[in-house]
Amino acid sequence: MSNRKIFQATTLLLFLAMFINAQEKTRFNNISFNESLASVQRKLDSISENITVIGIREPNFPLSHNNETHLIATNIRFDGGNLDRAVFTFSDNRLSYIQASGNITNTLVSNIKCDPVLYLNYRFYKSHILFIDSDKDLAWQLTSESLHTNLFAWDNPYLYANKGDVVNYKQSVKVPDFLRMGGELDDLLPLLKQNSEFIEIQELDTTDGSSKTQINCFGIEFAGFPRKFEARFENGTLKKVWILTAKGEENRLRTKLTKEYGQVNYVNKDWEVFNNWTVLLRKDKPEVLLLTDDLGKTYKNQYLKQE
Repeated sequence: MSNRKIFQATTLLLFLAMFINAQEKTRFNNISFNESLASVQRKLDSISENITVIGIREPNFPLSHNNETHLIATNIRFDGGNLDRAVFTFSDNRLSYIQASGNITNTLVSNIKCDPVLYLNYRFYKSHILFIDSDKDLAWQLTSESLHTNLFAWDNPYLYANKGDVVNYKQSVKVPDFLRMGGELDDLLPLLKQNSEFIEIQELDTTDGSSKTQINCFGIEFAGFPRKFEARFENGTLKKVWILTAKGEENRLRTKLTKEYGQVNYVNKDWEVFNNWTVLLRKDKPEVLLLTDDLGKTYKNQYLKQE
């Protein structure tokens, strides 16, 4: 493992519980998350050189139910200087995600009192749910919901291109060819690295003497958006994969999964099961779960108590 060129760090899952009642204020001119497009635009008008608004007819942004809108502001004035540009993403007319670039340290970070946590190549300011990539001079400020989907790993293309061109991601919900359920870690790791923007490897503690490794893969396109895939290997064999999603896209995912795999095998308030218990849509904690055939039978019989 030591020769593999990977990112390794402490997982953010340890922090998720801290953000159940996460902050509403952003780092921008008294702007809060969940504000409307009109309200945010009015506040940015007085401190920005230019504003462009891009509406997406068919949303792919995970937090959006029906509407996705991106507002791009340039040369935004702060006490420490001008921020080059930022994109504010709205889900159903609610501000839910911000990415910014250019002069980050002197604008968004300059008066933060707490020290950051280091995670992969980011500095993470927990109290603000603010991620900084100093090498690229980029920042992401998130809500607790957009943190669940790991949107700090998404480089919003509308930050750079404000001409209104719609970005098309792969819409397929097929299990990717490189993700061979039941495959071996040594065989699949190079493929996971090749098909991800970057990865993180976690060696998990166990109490039964088994070996469990989780490969966190960032930026794999699935169902219209770049996702985080959490690939779990047990004793070197790929047993399950969590694909992180959001509640806003649940209906879109259900439609795509039904079109690809046919009608559900089983439904309850938390799960919808497809493809003979190997593809599951989770609703209480949004995700798509992929299982091997044998683990699918275990979920069916032992976890969901079905014959």
